[in-house]
Amino acid sequence: MILIIDDDIAVRTSLLLLLQQEGFTASAAGTREEALRVVSNTPPSLILLDLNFSLDTSGREGMELLQKLRQLNATVPIILITGWGSIELAVQGMKLGANDFVTKPWNNDSLLQSIRTLLDLRTSKPLQGTRRQLDEQYNFRQIIGEDPAMMQILETIGRVAATDASVLIMGESGTGKELIAEAIHHNSQRRHKPFVKVNLGGISTSLFESEMFGHMRGAFTDARYDRVGRFELANKGTIFLDEIGDLDAGSQVKLLRVLQDRTYEVLGSSRTKVTDVRVVCATNKNLHDMAATGTFREDLLYRINLITIKLPALRERPKDIPLLVNSFINNLKEIYQRPDVRVTPSAMKWLQRLPLPGNIRQLKNLVERTILVSRGEQLDQSDFQSQLELSPVKTGNLQLPGVGSITLEELEIEMIKRAMLFHQHRVAKAAVSLGLTRSALYRRLEKYNIPYDETSD
Repeated sequence: MILIIDDDIAVRTSLLLLLQQEGFTASAAGTREEALRVVSNTPPSLILLDLNFSLDTSGREGMELLQKLRQLNATVPIILITGWGSIELAVQGMKLGANDFVTKPWNNDSLLQSIRTLLDLRTSKPLQGTRRQLDEQYNFRQIIGEDPAMMQILETIGRVAATDASVLIMGESGTGKELIAEAIHHNSQRRHKPFVKVNLGGISTSLFESEMFGHMRGAFTDARYDRVGRFELANKGTIFLDEIGDLDAGSQVKLLRVLQDRTYEVLGSSRTKVTDVRVVCATNKNLHDMAATGTFREDLLYRINLITIKLPALRERPKDIPLLVNSFINNLKEIYQRPDVRVTPSAMKWLQRLPLPGNIRQLKNLVERTILVSRGEQLDQSDFQSQLELSPVKTGNLQLPGVGSITLEELEIEMIKRAMLFHQHRVAKAAVSLGLTRSALYRRLEKYNIPYDETSD
């Protein structure tokens, strides 16, 4: 039974009709006392709670009721209903134990999706089994690992994939966040629909709306053709927002709007479009710390992390390194026509002791370079060690200009120009060589008026 708690009879009636039409059993309470009595006597499966529970619009009474409901039942999912201007209240409510929030006027489809997601998550049970048993039930073939931490992550993916829960994947660069996002999509009910990947760190602030929502011809200078946005491409499927921690404040607001209302407008058009997507985000940054310092919106953070998956660094699961190395070797045998190449046991143990700050990506790069350069079919520690010393992760001696001969800004401009020239004005590659995200490099290119070709990537 879903319990609606609101002092407005119109809201209660509207929600009751909506839920009953969708096949849910629902009841309503118009006062705090009635709500507490219902929850005590007949625990509901989900609660819809209006924060502005009386003529007082401060939300204070709604917050007090939320805390009492949590004392009575710590596990029942609670969705808060609030106005857009009171989102700070919703964030406060999430901290007090609410599971999700919607804003008035709510979108029926969005509200129903949130209800179904929370109910599905409540009824799904944790899975227990070996890696082989998980592989028999789910499509995890792209993910290599049997470490207990990875097994727990796979169990979580299997449990939540069938829902529409938003997922935030956190972990260091190179830990395989994109593979986890793909596994969530391929094991979901949306698996036959598009999986659209977006690197938010590579989209400049000025192009964010055009990239994400599309534009009409003539919407702005150089808009010569209509462009379909990423949300429209991902409709009915999954959108993977990578490097979400690099999003600037203005773009965060625009993204929150579409995630909250499930609607957006194409640039140059006044017609509102509706999107039906499952959202999976990833970052190598600590968004909670960023929210505490004000560089990432708290309301956006709560919107995207109904489920949070934290990927361990490769150094934290050394037993998986042989599995990964053998997987890379088997693929590279065919690519480079080296059917007899193999790794010695001593080399494998040495690889397991490496810190590998670049994680899986660095390990794969090291294995591939070693196979390309080595002449023998048996790869020993010395073969890998010689390539590790040439790794771009290792820093060498740096020749700097004399103190006072150049300013820090002039040095930065010169390094950016050199990187752009060396990489033939490919912004993505230049950004990597400078240790920047594409978004950060775009900002510097615009700041210093350094010309670049947006189509070169």
